[in-house]
Order: sequence, then C-alpha cells, then structure tokens
Amino acid sequence: MIEVKNVVKDFDGFRALDGLTMTVPRGSIYGLVGPNGAGKSTILRHLCGTYRQDSGEILLEGSPVYEDPAVKSRIAVIPDELYFFGSATTQDMMKFHRGTRPGFDMDRYQRLKEAFPEVDEKRPIRRLSKGMQKQSAFWLALSCKPDYLLLDEPVDGLDPVMRRQVWSLLMGDVAERGTTVLVSSHNLRELEDVCDHVGILSHGKVALERSLSELQGGTVKLQTAFRDEEAPELPEDLHIIHTDHVGRVYTYIVRGTAEEVTEKFKRADPLFMEALPLTLEEIFIYEMGGEDYAVRDIVL
Repeated sequence: MIEVKNVVKDFDGFRALDGLTMTVPRGSIYGLVGPNGAGKSTILRHLCGTYRQDSGEILLEGSPVYEDPAVKSRIAVIPDELYFFGSATTQDMMKFHRGTRPGFDMDRYQRLKEAFPEVDEKRPIRRLSKGMQKQSAFWLALSCKPDYLLLDEPVDGLDPVMRRQVWSLLMGDVAERGTTVLVSSHNLRELEDVCDHVGILSHGKVALERSLSELQGGTVKLQTAFRDEEAPELPEDLHIIHTDHVGRVYTYIVRGTAEEVTEKFKRADPLFMEALPLTLEEIFIYEMGGEDYAVRDIVL
C-alpha cells in the first residue's frame, strides 16, 4: 500500500503540492486524474523518491521512500518524458537493469520479446519512434517484476493494438502477482476500463478519492420530461449538481444512487425518466467544474 500524508512541496514560492493526502491499495490499479498543473507528475516524482517533500510523509508499506534503496528497488517508473543513456540500445538497458535491479527476470525479458516484436533491441533507443521507445520502456519495466509500477501518461504514442497489449500485460501482473499500478493520465475513457480506484487532484490536493464503483454509483444522470413545458418544483432533498434542457427534455446530474434519485423524482410526476450512469470523464468534469472548468455542457 502507498500512503501519502499531508505532503507539501514548494518550488520558488509556488506551492505544487498543498497538503496532498491519498492512499493506493495494494494490488489495485489506481487512476490519478486532474487538470494541467494539478500536481500529478510532481507527486509521482515524490513517490519514486526523485523529489523530497518539504513536509508530510510518503510511505510504501509503512517505510519512507526517499533515500531508501530497498524500498526503491520494489518500484518501477515509466515517466511521460522517457530517459535512456545516450546511445543505449534496449539490450544495453536490459544489462543495466539486470545488474542493478534484484527482481530483474531474464526469462521474462526473453518471453516479452513476443509482446513487443517491432522493437529492435540492438538499435539505439533514441533512434526509435516515440511509440517504439515507449514499448521498450514497458519491456524493461515489466522485466524488472516490480511490486509497484508508476506510470505517467503511459500509452501516449502507442497504436490501439499495442495499447490493448500493454493494458493486458499490466492487468495480468495485477491479477497474478498482486502488482500495484498507479496511472496518471488525461485519457479518462481508457482509465475507466482498467482502474478500480480513482483520485482527482486539484491545486495540489486530492479533491476526491474513491473506488470507481463508488464514484459511478453515487452520481446519476437523469433524463426526464414533464407534462408542462416548464419543469415543476422538485423535491428539496434532491442534491442537483447541474441542470440542462433541450425542448421539454431535462437532464439533471444528481448525487445519490439511481434508485434513490428516481424514487424522489417520482414525486414530480414526470411523463418519463431514465437514470444513466456517468462516465469517469463526466464525473471529472462535474466534480471539477465548479472551480476550474466552464465545460459541463459538452458531455450532455
């Protein structure tokens, strides 16, 4: 389990992390989402021990990460901006990891050749395309068999087939080895298919952290129409986040389960109503819309 407790980080007077607190359960795929500048990449650099927090704690199974080689050896990282030695090939980087990572599995490295057949392991990585470089990074990281895998925009540059291949490998490691995967990404539709926990960052803090099922089960999109052209007065105990209508069809975003919301709406005697689950993208927009966005209507 990863625990982040009240972490603060300042850069030349700018507060990048402002009391950030989050918990990543062991063996989960945790999606970290937020607007640009929210602190996603910064917290990832703290989690792998590159940055040291000004205050607060960052613990991996109870042990501080910073300057602890034993803890860091259990973590693999694929950053948004990849780094390899100047003229190194994938084979060169394999030898480096094999010599420095106690968990490196040479047999697995050989088996993973089949998963990344287009990567020439003897060609300098800097001469490969962005997509091939990302494949090389996954090949090496998965061969290390880490207990914790930190990913920043992990599938950018990969074609749809390779995206599916990579996610399949990651989910296989979670299921078979109990690997914990923390993913920072703007591709919310993709995260929705793979994540079981989500943390939404805003201004250096976690604004919301729940399992995906709890997030989707606690907010409902309700489409309805009423007998009169204008909507009647609705029950006061409805927690309506947003309202929109086209003609006589009204769309409400309401806090609560589908059963609770529809039962309360029945008091308004609608002609029809349909409760729909929100996507992770819609949840993000409505949760963040009050302070950062004026784009709520784009999902209706």
